[in-house]
Amino acid sequence: MNNRWITANQIHDGQQFLPVGSCLELDATGRILNIQKQQPNEVVHHLDGIICPGFINAHCHLELSHLRAAIPEGRGLISFLQAVMQLRGHYSDEQKKTARLKAYEELKKNGVVAVGDIANGNDTLDLRLRQELHMHTFVECIGFTEAQAPARLAYSQEIERQFAAQQGQGILLRQSLTAHAPYSVSPALFRLISGHESGSILSVHNGESLAEFEYFRQKTGPVRELLEGLGVDDAYFQTTAARPIQAYLPLIAENHPLILVHNTYSSAADIAFAMLRNAAVFWCLCPAANLYIESCLPDVQMLRRMTENICIGTDSLASNKQLSILEELKILEQNFSLGWELLLRWACFNGACALGMEDTLGSFKTGLKPGINRLYNQAGQWQVERLY
Repeated sequence: MNNRWITANQIHDGQQFLPVGSCLELDATGRILNIQKQQPNEVVHHLDGIICPGFINAHCHLELSHLRAAIPEGRGLISFLQAVMQLRGHYSDEQKKTARLKAYEELKKNGVVAVGDIANGNDTLDLRLRQELHMHTFVECIGFTEAQAPARLAYSQEIERQFAAQQGQGILLRQSLTAHAPYSVSPALFRLISGHESGSILSVHNGESLAEFEYFRQKTGPVRELLEGLGVDDAYFQTTAARPIQAYLPLIAENHPLILVHNTYSSAADIAFAMLRNAAVFWCLCPAANLYIESCLPDVQMLRRMTENICIGTDSLASNKQLSILEELKILEQNFSLGWELLLRWACFNGACALGMEDTLGSFKTGLKPGINRLYNQAGQWQVERLY
């Protein structure tokens, strides 16, 4: 295909809508050669709908794809986590591989060009070898017992080394260690993770359930029951009036960019505390998973009033019916009337910034190859078509 100009009813450049009539010049691979705010003196191909850069899925668990529809909805976070632990090993390696390959293809079909993927093992090495999606793999450390912190870190370091051995060819393949959540990572392990690699991106599950707030205040409730069921000795843990984020963020060096995920019960005080400590903090929303697990949504209006650093994820197929950033945006628009200019910024440019990929993805800029999606309305429903 020769270089060509395209336009649409609207063009969103990843941050904002361009003036009506703007055009993009592309080469055969989808690289942006030129952006013009008026019709050029050449043939222009017009597309119905909106064109925008490829979507960034800032939070996903592809290794859990085999649990699709396996866990009932609406039973709360702790019940969900217990089900994941009970069920995730009840499948053959072939079943797991088939499911995650299907999920990977689903991401591509739904217009995703990059994913922040959580890994507790090395299952998703095979997906990165496909070299079709840019990937930042967050190797997750879990361990609430202080004495086991060095061993838990060493286990995760070995997994990270396996991912680091892979080299991207025209695609970004990155990785870093991260903490799972405040209720599953001891202070000692938080400190070890923070000290592992200076300035690496961390992605932490944050404010997911009222149960974690109860545990940090009173050392009671479902989190305590979960730890006891796992045989975890939490005798060292001292209750505090501080909210969980106030307990764990000081354990992380301020030079680590952060993606705080879910934020279902985050308060204005939580957000202010995090932003005061770290300007490079992004708040990742996974609304379909929030509804699937906790049957509620974060206070998105409050969040957007306090910060522009909001990005979008899908969580896993264990907690979601599909891996579609567009479906996540629909939920947000239906519940909060945010407008598509803002929502597409969260799904494109902000997601790329959260993953440290903004120099390559997330916006229409000359020289970039960010992927191109077309959004179109069919029978009253927005759909997505990936063009490049």
